[in-house]
Amino acid sequence: MRSNQARLNTGNVVPLIGLGTYSSSYDGETTQNAIHMALKMGYRHFDTAKIYGSEPALGKALMEAINNGVVKREDIFVTSKLWSSDHHDPVSALNQSLQNLGMGYVDLYLVHWPIKFKSWAEYPMPNEEDFEELDLKTTWAGMEKCLELGLCKAIGVSNFSTQKLQHLSDFATVSPAVNQVEMHPMWRQNKLRKYCEVHKIHVSAYMPLGGPGNFWGSTSVALRWGIQKGASVIVKSFNKDRMRENVGALDITLDDDDMINIEKLVEEKILRGDHLVNKTTSPYRTVEQLWDDEI
Repeated sequence: MRSNQARLNTGNVVPLIGLGTYSSSYDGETTQNAIHMALKMGYRHFDTAKIYGSEPALGKALMEAINNGVVKREDIFVTSKLWSSDHHDPVSALNQSLQNLGMGYVDLYLVHWPIKFKSWAEYPMPNEEDFEELDLKTTWAGMEKCLELGLCKAIGVSNFSTQKLQHLSDFATVSPAVNQVEMHPMWRQNKLRKYCEVHKIHVSAYMPLGGPGNFWGSTSVALRWGIQKGASVIVKSFNKDRMRENVGALDITLDDDDMINIEKLVEEKILRGDHLVNKTTSPYRTVEQLWDDEI
């Protein structure tokens, strides 16, 4: 029987297909309806973040489902993320997220970006005056405290390059369980995936379908590629037919020729992070510096 989950270095398991809850035109009721649909289709992994604004709607829908006996809390996997303005106090930030969710813990808490903003910058597009110097050692100590207090089952990072993971390993008492990054057939993350495999860090792919067009095949093919590479995939669609098609990726297999042909595609990163780069206040003067030339 084919497994639909991966085991983390904590011993916990993560479902291989997750539903992302970010939306550029956020609507709580639409999100709640999508969560209920997803549960009926078999989704058990749900991805949110403080900056998405979707924690309250996600929590409400999941708690309704739990209270109605549709699913048990231990059978769902909830991921949230530390926003860049909260690096000074991850414990308080996670407590706020848990209050938004109406839950006692999340299964995974991630550092959203390797960048720190001043505490007032609770918005996605920073101004030049919003940046602060990142002290990752202090941030990670706060993440480890979240784990120690039982506010989460695992901690990890997002948008970290190989070099930034190596820097983290210099002082981390607890190794990150997950690195959530952009990954799809046209941005394959070969170097990063090799590093993570050696160091037992699970890769979770956002934007796993890549850009518009999907000329390598169906969306299921793109998702299956990521799964066969050992990643979990976070898909962001509230369309019922697309949601069903996405979860169908668990039921197909790509053969060696498929995988080889995908390796031949020209790579292009979509989310470059240009908004986190400037010449004066950001710790990253160029996009290449943000990703340590893994771009």
